[in-house]
Amino acid sequence: MEVSTTLWEEARAIPVAYEADLCVIGGSCTGVFAAVRAARLGLRVAVIENNGFFGGVATAGLVNIWHSLRDVPGDRQIIGGLTAEVLARLAQRDAVVHDPSDYYVLNTEELKIELDELVREARVHPFLHARFVSPMVEDGRLTAVVIEDKSGRRAIRAALFIDASGDGDLIHRMGLRTTRQPELQPPTACAVLEGLAKLRTADPEFQLDATVFNPAYPEALPSGFLWTSTVSQNADLTMVAGTRVNNADCSDADVLTCAEMASRAQVRAMLDVLRNHLPQGREVRLRELPAYIGIRETRHAACLHTVTEKEVLEGYRYADAIANGTYRVDVHHSDKPGITFRYLHGVEQYLVPGQAAVESRWLPEGQATAHYYQVPYRALVPQGTTNVLIAGRLIDADAGAYGALRVMVNCNQMGEAVGVACALAMEAGCGLQDVPPEILRAHLREGGSIIM
Repeated sequence: MEVSTTLWEEARAIPVAYEADLCVIGGSCTGVFAAVRAARLGLRVAVIENNGFFGGVATAGLVNIWHSLRDVPGDRQIIGGLTAEVLARLAQRDAVVHDPSDYYVLNTEELKIELDELVREARVHPFLHARFVSPMVEDGRLTAVVIEDKSGRRAIRAALFIDASGDGDLIHRMGLRTTRQPELQPPTACAVLEGLAKLRTADPEFQLDATVFNPAYPEALPSGFLWTSTVSQNADLTMVAGTRVNNADCSDADVLTCAEMASRAQVRAMLDVLRNHLPQGREVRLRELPAYIGIRETRHAACLHTVTEKEVLEGYRYADAIANGTYRVDVHHSDKPGITFRYLHGVEQYLVPGQAAVESRWLPEGQATAHYYQVPYRALVPQGTTNVLIAGRLIDADAGAYGALRVMVNCNQMGEAVGVACALAMEAGCGLQDVPPEILRAHLREGGSIIM
């Protein structure tokens, strides 16, 4: 007997759970900041998040670093808005450390609560433990989204929508055009380990990356890249980002499942290297794993503008610029070990654990260098729709530009910009692609963003 490969679900009525002006898909800091900025300007806003808390990769993914808010020389603050506001709020609770190298180490458990407070204060309607299921399109216009949560299948009706899902789930299921880079940056699952400080005390020459990638050890990880951060003010808890699942497109559910399990196996292999080959390695303990793997890259939206690496590295100025950044071009490779950095000051590095850095220049010595780069609003406006915007890592950018733009302090600003744009479009009754850049930039500045 032939077995059917599909099943048919009976049609059913879907109750409307909330009527909003704006619905945001994804409750990372990007999505929350979009929702809050729109709500502060008077919109009724709903935000949908898979987890039971907000924050995305900063909380569920354990990545507790926000990068510099200043230009390359360090003379001028170029990032403000909700990023600076949240840092100030965390500082009041002794929940952030400003490292002398000019980055911020967050207590991400406190960040979860602070994001709750932001959502409550702005009267944003939250849907936690809720998963976006499908779009409802009428006459070519998105009118509602279907979610699935503990109450079953429900709908949220809205005039405007923001896809901050990271993977472009909304725009992809709407049938809007998306793209993929030929080589996706691989995902990484972080882990919190206890006891690494003791190993460094016992052996000042100890290097975690050189140890866990050492091919002499049978348990060694495939050569990739590893970086660490202390966990808040606790000197003996270390966040380790050293796993890598190559050629994994985590917008595919089955690939995502395999990547999650493979990355956890790599965390265990890391621990086995330490336990089996170092005298005090058994004192290292696994204290925490992320709620989900840190996905660097899947789909990109096809927008009105594609940001290029040349524009980033040369600090191109846009009439519709809505964000500023300095984080270097940072490309994790799937087809070879290591990582490539390109800095605004002209230096390029290729780094592989256990090998000498290969350094060159992408810009000849003596030529003027940019102090910061910008993000244009057009790179967040998808083609083929008038009432949907995107924000975060599905930005329309080439491989090099994306390597710089994907970090949280940049994505945070993107979220704020599209939230404000939605409020302006509602007020003017225009399509999101028609929001005047000069008015958008003025409102962002009034709300605390640094617009240059």
